[in-house]
Order: sequence, then structure tokens, then C-alpha cells
Amino acid sequence: MQTNLFNIVLLSFILSLGYNNLYSQDLRKKSTSIPAKTQIDNSLEVSQKKNIDTKKPIDSLKKVDSIKTKKPFLDGKVKYKAAQYAKIDQKKKHITLYDQAELYYQDVELKSGIIVLDYEKNEVYAGRIKDSTGKYTQYPNFKQGTNVVEPDSIRFNFKTKKALIWNSRTDQGEFKVKASITKKENDSVYFLKGARFTTSTNVDKPEYYFQTNKVKFIPGKKVITGLTNMVIADVPTPIALPFAYFPMSKETSVSGIILPSYNDSNTRGFSLQNGGYYFALTDNYDLTAIGDYYTNGSYGLRFESSYAKRYRFRGNMNFRYENLITSERGYPDYSKQKIYNIQWSHSRDSKANPNASFSASVNLGSSKYFNQSINQSNIGSRLNNTLSSSVSYSKTFNSVPQVRMSLTATHSQNTQTETIDMTLPTLQLSVDRIYPFSKENDSKKGFIKNINLQYNLNGRNSITTTDSLFFKPQMFDDAKLGVQHSIPISTNFKLFKYFSASTSANYEEVWTAKTLNRSYDVDQSAVVDVTKNGFDAYRTYNFSSSLGTTIYGTFNFGEDKKIKSIRHVMRPSLSYSYTPSFEKYYDTYATDASGTMTKQYSRFENSIYGAPGLTNSSNLGISISNTFEAKVTDRDSTKTEPKKIMLLNNFNLSTSYNLNADGETNLAWSPVRVSGGTQLFKDKMNVNFGATLDPYAIDNSGNRINTFNIDNGGSLFRMTSANMTLNYSISSTDKEDRNKAKDSQTTRNGGREDDLFGTSNDFGNNRRSSFDGSEEKGDDVVSEFFHSKLPWDITFAYSLTYGNNNREKSITANSIMISANTDLTPKWKVGVSTGYDFVQKGVTYTQLRLERDLLSWRMSVNWTPFGTNANWNFFIGIKSGVLSDIKWDKNSTTTR
Repeated sequence: MQTNLFNIVLLSFILSLGYNNLYSQDLRKKSTSIPAKTQIDNSLEVSQKKNIDTKKPIDSLKKVDSIKTKKPFLDGKVKYKAAQYAKIDQKKKHITLYDQAELYYQDVELKSGIIVLDYEKNEVYAGRIKDSTGKYTQYPNFKQGTNVVEPDSIRFNFKTKKALIWNSRTDQGEFKVKASITKKENDSVYFLKGARFTTSTNVDKPEYYFQTNKVKFIPGKKVITGLTNMVIADVPTPIALPFAYFPMSKETSVSGIILPSYNDSNTRGFSLQNGGYYFALTDNYDLTAIGDYYTNGSYGLRFESSYAKRYRFRGNMNFRYENLITSERGYPDYSKQKIYNIQWSHSRDSKANPNASFSASVNLGSSKYFNQSINQSNIGSRLNNTLSSSVSYSKTFNSVPQVRMSLTATHSQNTQTETIDMTLPTLQLSVDRIYPFSKENDSKKGFIKNINLQYNLNGRNSITTTDSLFFKPQMFDDAKLGVQHSIPISTNFKLFKYFSASTSANYEEVWTAKTLNRSYDVDQSAVVDVTKNGFDAYRTYNFSSSLGTTIYGTFNFGEDKKIKSIRHVMRPSLSYSYTPSFEKYYDTYATDASGTMTKQYSRFENSIYGAPGLTNSSNLGISISNTFEAKVTDRDSTKTEPKKIMLLNNFNLSTSYNLNADGETNLAWSPVRVSGGTQLFKDKMNVNFGATLDPYAIDNSGNRINTFNIDNGGSLFRMTSANMTLNYSISSTDKEDRNKAKDSQTTRNGGREDDLFGTSNDFGNNRRSSFDGSEEKGDDVVSEFFHSKLPWDITFAYSLTYGNNNREKSITANSIMISANTDLTPKWKVGVSTGYDFVQKGVTYTQLRLERDLLSWRMSVNWTPFGTNANWNFFIGIKSGVLSDIKWDKNSTTTR
């Protein structure tokens, strides 16, 4: 044992110095085995070796210059370790590492069952080892830089950087590559034989792969192959290419062609849809250009771009244009139309500038776009009657007092009437509250110290136009421009300890660039309006005050009762507002040629902020807000405190009394509005209700008369309308994102966030799941039959509306909607959205959804079986974006 220990120490000393002439005769003949217990982690560092030629005599008169320098067998430090042993064979120049062997040299990291280092040839070999059952274990893991290879065995030369690899497995982006033999020429070029490429997670037993025999592989960039055949479930398919090119860029996205899909239509002929090109312009933004073409001349263009800059902003923009031709020229059903849609969403990160922000949410275009588009099927967007947009910039100036400024452009479009209202732009400026009777750090208590005033400015340029005149010169002809200044003065204080009182006065001044001149034109025999350009202004003021308090009441039933107590919180409020008459801004005009009949009008009637009031307004408002809460015994016997349950979140009553009512044209009391809401079943069901109660009776024509309904033989109040809505959502899991995966694009189009009206079908992006997307995350959730959970979710909505404005006493709306999604098996998902209208006595929009997770592939079917929006869509394709063109999708043209 001492001799072996001496040999080990001596060998380490010799190797560290590197002098060959110091080797003893015994060390040349013997190999040293280092047990794992005594030597686990070793380092071998090589310096330059020097050989001294002792055969020739040394001339003492000459300098010793016969020393020859020999290159080291390795260029750096070698670190290695093994679980069982590390054996050094000096005769063969080998170092053998066995069991959980690891070797580190320069940028190479190698782990394997057995590693043999030939330091004379500068080569290393690694392979598997067998366990006690005879099964191969501890496969090599070869890492050089960022490239990782997991073969059965490998042979690598440190000098030439060449390698020979058997049954290599490597990941390149979304691709997994396996080859029977791999020859590494250098760090950037590999040649593969008997290779397969797949995006499956199991490279040894993939559900599909591309088989090829000759491959040139450039890691992180591309793969060029010879004859390539697609294999599904180990069965070769007829799909083959004489050569193939696979991009494998390390970048998040690369530019490339988007292959179109084939379809046909009875009204437009054959078509190629959703083909184009993806431009990966920079790391901050991209562009997708997609087009459709039909043989009858119809075509569509779409441009989609996303952009982002970290800690600054992010957004996306879509532009869609379609030239739709139905049937053929000369046929009676021939029609032609051009539709478009523009969407822009932009948000700024608050970290960029906390005092300034910019945001955009734009959705404008043709009113009929979502009804007629050949590339989208979304009932939620089609039922939406309004498209709206807003682009705003705001900035806060940190002055004293603080000033806030915002500039906003808005757009509102009615898709039924095709009218468009825009403000280009709206300027808003506000100065923070100023307390003139209180010092900066004083408490704001009392009537005087709480007096404060503000300054607000609102300037607008309003435009009203139609689809046909949108962004044409005519749309700017009737633009309305105006500025409104307001200075509100207010204060609040406590009254009699329990009452909160507030009072305010508001001064307004309105500037306008256009006024109206109305007169009777004798030549036309009619009253005509003439618009007069020029500056004009009017000034108004009003006064208001309010008084309110909070009343608490508790009804105790006993500690031994299941319902221990009910708490009632009531907040009554009394308000008063007064606005005087501004008759000085009104003129008269003749209604006939004689001039005997006149009427009043204001020259500010058509201004952007309207005309000031002509009559005195003196109103007294009454409102009562209520909440009801109960304390009940908790079902959990370990809990000592009772459980709180909300019975009614709110129950509100409100009405007003006109102190200036004349009893003929103006009645004193306004209808009483009752509204309330609560949440049931652990806040999963939302219940909201409301009703309008009129104290006055009506005549035979349905007009309100100055007679109380109770004095006309009726009840105290006449219910003119009522409504109730129920919304209930439940699921098998508490994860909200599984129950309700919000479809942002559907929401942007104007549809619902839930799937009560079905999910949207974007025929250009069928890879997006119609469900919650859990299959993309690899969630292996199955039913109890499979010893796990069966995920499901149900959304239920019910709406009821009652109308009795003219004694009709009818149900004007009564409908129920329901959507349900579940997993039949680990890979099958089904969903349905439907409903029933009890007034129209028919089934509402119905959609059936079916999806199959095929591991690396996805198959989906969406079917709307009947109605004006009947259509179907089928898709099967590879999930991975790098092989997005390998798909087959088919859809029918929606009947509209």
C-alpha cells in the first residue's frame, strides 16, 4: 500500500513538471489505477516539456543551447472525475474514467458512463456502460459552447475539433434531431447520415418525423437535406421532397413564406387563402403580409405588425382590405363591394416616464366589415352595433398647483346607421384644487378651510359623417369647434356631527366658432338656417348642495341560531340643484310670411356644447342606498367566529322633485328608479335587477298626466319597465385562466370576452386553440376514469325584460344562453355555445367545437349548424411555428 501511494505521489509530481527523462523504469512499465474512494476529483495541468540530450558531451566553453523544446500534449488544464476509478496508462498514453465520468477541457464538457482520453493523439472517446441488469445507462452528454449532443458514443479530437458521433440527439430551437452517424467537420458544419427531424418531445419514438439520409447541418442556422420523406407513426407517407431546407435560427423569429390554403366557394369560385410572407424585420418589430385570391376576381389583403421596446412601449397594428365580388357579371345576384378594417393597440410602460403616457385603442373601418369578411367568423363582432377608437396623450406638470393636460382623438361608429362621430382632437386641461383659506400643511376642516376651487378647460373639434364620406374633404365641412371653461368652487363639512354636507357653485364659459341665424325666407316660403362663422361666447352658472348620512341597524336572532344576525346599512342622501334661465341668449323668428307667429331659438343651438337653458331648473333629489349582510354559523366546526355573508350588495332607490313644475308640460315627480344586485353561490352567480316606478297615470294616448296613479284607480306606483340578469360561471378548477381564457382579438373586434356567443374563427390563424390553451402547456389532465381530474367549465346567462310603458304588460325580451367546455379524454376537448329566445321562440346562435391534441399536431372542428351565420371550419396541422406551413385546413363560406 505504501509503494502504491508512493507511485501515485511520484507520478503526480512528474506530470506536473512535465520532464520525460525523470520517469523511472517502473513507471514506464506499470499503469497506475486510482480508486474512486481515494481520488474523486483530479486536475491535470501540462506545461512545456524539455528533453535534455545526454548522449553528446557538453562543451563547458560553449553555452548550453542543445535543449530542445517539445510541445505539450494538451494546450490547457484538464479536469476530470469518476465514481469508481480513474486509470492512467502511461504506455498507451490513456486516462480512463469509469462510472459517472466527467471531463472538462477548454470549452468542452463531457459526461458519460466511460470516458477514455488519449493525450498523445489529443482524442477523447465516450460511451455507455451496462448496469447490473445488462441495460445500457449513462449515455454521453457532449457540450461545446451552446451546442449539446446526446449520442450513444462519441469520438472527439481536441486539435482538429473533428468528431464522429453515433446515434446523436440534439435540440436546435423547436427541432429535435437524431442521426445514426454524425461527422463534425468543425464548430459550424456537421454532416449527418440516417437523420430524422421532428418537433415531437420524444425524439426516439416520435409520432411523426422527416426521414433523410444525407444532411448538411449548420447549428443555429439551417439544415440542408437530400431526399426527404415524411413519416407518421413509423409509416412512410407519399409526402416527399427531392431536397429540403429547414431554418434553425437562434433568433426568436425568422422571415419566411406563409403557404396558402386551398378552398372553394359556390359564389366566388376556387381560392388560395392566407398565403403571404412574414418579415422578421428587427428584434423590436415585425410585419406579416397575407393575401387571398378567388377565381372570380375577389381578393383580400392583410398586414399585421407587432412591436415592442422593453420598459418603453408595446403594441400591434392590423390593416385588412377585401374586394369582394359575388357571382359573375351579368347574373342577377352579382354584387361588388370594398370593405376594410384598421386596428391599432398601443400602451406605454409607466417606467418610461411616470409623468406622461400615450395609449391607443383603434377599431374603425367599413360598417359591414365583420358581417362580410371572408376571413373571420365571429358572431360577437357581428352583433356589435358600435365600433369605437381612442388615441390619447397625457402629461402631468409638477408645478404648484399641479397641472394635468391630455390630448385625445376619439371615434364612434354605428354599424347599423353607418354614421361616424369623431373628435379630432379633444384638449383637456385641469389645474389641481386650490384652498385659498387654508395653509398648505393645515388640516382641511370646517366650512371655510375646505373651500376649494379648480380650473378646467375642454376644447373639442367634432365631426359627424358617414361611411361614404369618411376621410373625404366633405367630412370636414360641418365640423364643430368649441372651447368650454369651467371653474367649480366647492366645500364640505360636518353638520350636527352625523351629517355630511357639501355645497358647490360652478361657472362656465363656452366659446364657439360657428353660430346659427334662423329666419323666414319669403322667396322659399320656409324657415331657413344660415350658419355664421366667427367667434361668439355665452356664460352660465349653477348651484348645488347635498346632505347625507349613514344609518346602521342590526337585527339579532340569538347566538344559538344558524342565522345569528342581519346587518342593514342605509345611506340616505338629499340633494338640491339650481340653474337659472338664460333668456338673453335667445332670439325670436317668424314662422310665416305675416310675421305674427314667432318662436324662440338660440344662435348656439348647433354649437358643439349646445345652447344654455331657457327655463329655470330647481330640482330636489332623493336617493337611498342599502346593503344587507348576515352572520351565520360556519360549517367548519373548528371556526370560532361566525361567517359573514352578503345578502344584497346594493339596493338603491332614487327620484327627484321639480320645484318649478307647472303641472302641464312638466310634472313635479320623476319616476322612481329601483336597482339592486347580489352575488350567490360563493360569488359565482351575479344577480342584477332593476325597475322603473311611475307615480303618475297616463291617458289613452300613453302620455303622462298630472294625476297620481292611485287617484286614477290604480296602485301607488305604475311599473313601466323592469329587468333582471343572471350570470353564473362554474368550473372544475379554481384557476380562472382555465375557466375563462380571454380572447383579446375577439374583444378588440367588439365581441365578448367569454364564449357565450362562441369563439371567433380567424381562418388565417387556425393554430390558436378554441379552448383555454392548456394543451399548449402540456397539461395531462384526464377524468376520474384515468385516475385524475376531468376539467370542465360552464357559463350561464339569463336575461328578462318587462315593458309596461303604455299598459302593454308584455315580456319584451326573455332569453337564456349557455356555453360548456370539457375534456372527454386526455386529448379530446369538446365545447358548445347555444341559447333559446322565449319571445322569438327559436334557438339562438349555436356553435359546436371539437379539438384533438395529437401531441405535436392539433386538429380542430368548428361548426355553426344553422342560422344566417351557418359555417364550418376544419384544421389539422403541426403546432410548432417553424413548420406552420404543414397543415390542411378547409372552411365553408358563411351564408349571410
